[in-house]
Amino acid sequence: MYREKSDLSGRAAFITGGGRGIGLCTAEALLEHGARVVISDRDPAVLEAGRAELAEKGWEIDAVTLDVTDSKAVARAAADANERHGGIDILIANAGIAWPDTPGESMTDEVWHKVVDVDLNGCYWSCREFGRAMLERGRGSIVTVGSMSGLISNKPQRQVHYNAAKAGVHHMTRSLAGEWAPRGVRVNSVAPTYVDTAMSRGGFTDDALMPTWMASTPMNRPARADEIASAILFLATDASSAMTGSIVTVDCGYTIW
Repeated sequence: MYREKSDLSGRAAFITGGGRGIGLCTAEALLEHGARVVISDRDPAVLEAGRAELAEKGWEIDAVTLDVTDSKAVARAAADANERHGGIDILIANAGIAWPDTPGESMTDEVWHKVVDVDLNGCYWSCREFGRAMLERGRGSIVTVGSMSGLISNKPQRQVHYNAAKAGVHHMTRSLAGEWAPRGVRVNSVAPTYVDTAMSRGGFTDDALMPTWMASTPMNRPARADEIASAILFLATDASSAMTGSIVTVDCGYTIW
């Protein structure tokens, strides 16, 4: 029974920001459990590199160039993916960006919008467009990728835009979960710590950041992308069938203190 709960055979998944890092590891995790997978990324070169990496491991996937800040493009991608695969059963709303240390009092409108448009608006457009088709079928699992930064205010870097956007992702997740649970669609989120991916790696060699980060982390290390993917996999499958509106923290203990 428990093995069956993790079996995704016959199901199709769409992953935003799937060309590398957490998204690409999640694609592999879902593939290993039987799902058909579509990955998307706004950078065609990153997307092709991710597709090629999975192909080298024997996996065939669809790859779609997509900028999640363009709501019309997200709507087209959702319609195309649903038609091509007979319905998308799983959405992993993973696309996100961070920005270098930016003091709140001097942050420009452009910088604020750049982060919020991807991390919050893009996440919502994805949930809305893929969620509509799931609601019509009466089933589906959505996993958003938030951050521990949506639960705490990081130090020493100043990133009010990122923190606010990820807090918004968490509350959006809870709000949609409450609306959609009676109609068969679950919506959950993961909240990662610093992860050894391209987005965070620059900070790992920065003496102004890494010592402070690790001093606040009981496990004294960043997480790996596959560790975040494992949590996403759980939320995507029937193994988490009684969960919706949950924010699953995967932070090597960072938010304990």
